Amino acid sequence: MPLNVVFREAKLAALALAKVGNPARSEPLRTSKTLCRFADEEADLLTHCFLKSFRSLELHQLHHHSDLAQNELHRYATAIFQDNDSLIEQSAAIARHLHAKSNHPNIKSGDLCVALIDGLIVAGKTVQGLSIVKSESRVPFLQISERDGDLRLTTEQGIYPDKIDKGCLIVDHDRADGYVVYLFDKSGGSTWFWNREFVGAVPVKNDDYLTRHFSKLCVEFAEKGLPEETPQEERMEVARRAISYLDEADDFDLGDFQEKALAEPERIEQFKAFKADYEEEQGEELEERFTVSKPEAQKARKRLKSRLKLDVGVDIRFSSGFIAQSEHFLERGHDDERDMDYVKLWFHREV
Repeated sequence: MPLNVVFREAKLAALALAKVGNPARSEPLRTSKTLCRFADEEADLLTHCFLKSFRSLELHQLHHHSDLAQNELHRYATAIFQDNDSLIEQSAAIARHLHAKSNHPNIKSGDLCVALIDGLIVAGKTVQGLSIVKSESRVPFLQISERDGDLRLTTEQGIYPDKIDKGCLIVDHDRADGYVVYLFDKSGGSTWFWNREFVGAVPVKNDDYLTRHFSKLCVEFAEKGLPEETPQEERMEVARRAISYLDEADDFDLGDFQEKALAEPERIEQFKAFKADYEEEQGEELEERFTVSKPEAQKARKRLKSRLKLDVGVDIRFSSGFIAQSEHFLERGHDDERDMDYVKLWFHREV
């Protein structure tokens, strides 16, 4: 059964701040000396800001190659959960850890917020969480204020909640195994610095994870792993058969999948080669047997790319039912006189 963290009753308890520069550019680190606390209305608004980006993310846990106790965030978070009064001290340690890891020339300076959250619910139990977010850009905004009996327009620079670049939420559950962790990096580059270097987190390879990533592998194989001359509708059929296997099977077995979903020996070899490259790029091997997560298989079917996009400005979308029988209704060809490819579609009536 997938783990579910309920945010409904969550509330910001206290907040520590820091400005984290890049030491390679001799940019300093500054940390707050006191905690920020807020009235209920402000706390409710800020709670939403600090938690909204963590919904529906992939489950991670803190990790260290030798001993979990050597993971810095695990140590700091544990100290905070055991003694909330240590938040200001431990948040400064978190900021120092981030500053020390920020010495690559491409890493931007930014504002760091470390928020203690009350009222998270996991497995029916109320626990605390630690939200760590970094904003690397300041957004200009306008403010109308009254001064000397008249209205004035002023400009300010601030953090826009939807533009927070990086985040980590550590939930006080399964402490011995590395907590429940959700994280994101919207900066557009490699997530290695934030996810691995600073947080030290790895995905939890449960059935949800394996089903989700194998479906992603199958779709990418159909889009990128087949010979260049493969028609689009054939690519869609390969993806459809692969996702259908996940949708219909209770237990995944790689050999059975290759035999039933791919069938042709040449296609199986193409898939094996693409899977090896995919795993090398991801830095991990996928399990060859696992229990299929039905919710994730259904999500994969909904995400399945079913379109034919042409360079003349035509974008045709197909239903999964059409893809399954496209050979009866769609024909491809080449017109020598125009020296262009074409497609024909047969149908009974417009609907």
